[in-house]
Amino acid sequence: MLPSPSGDKAFRIVPRQERGALVLALTGDLDIDNIGVLGTALENAAQDGQAPVVVELSAVSFADSTTVNMLLHGQSLLGPRMRLATPSPFMARLIGVLGLDSALPVFDTVAEAIDPPPPT
Repeated sequence: MLPSPSGDKAFRIVPRQERGALVLALTGDLDIDNIGVLGTALENAAQDGQAPVVVELSAVSFADSTTVNMLLHGQSLLGPRMRLATPSPFMARLIGVLGLDSALPVFDTVAEAIDPPPPT
């Protein structure tokens, strides 16, 4: 578990391996004070092979523009390996308002993010 560098935030990243993919489960509020931890995790994932990297967003209660920039940076590092999954209601609104789903694949479940269904 990777805690927030600023102890006053409830932000955490819990990494796990699932069916050959790296899943980064984010929890809490993401902002300029703690987003560097996510950046480090994405940079490390970019160096660690070719497996999918799924950023699980179900427990994210707040995110600011630095979070959006970091997710886009992750996309530039990982390309199609990076996928977003299970966005919380807050993140679903943010993704929709900003049109972030046009730049990053967003899936309803982690399982779909690991093994996307074939296009119809």
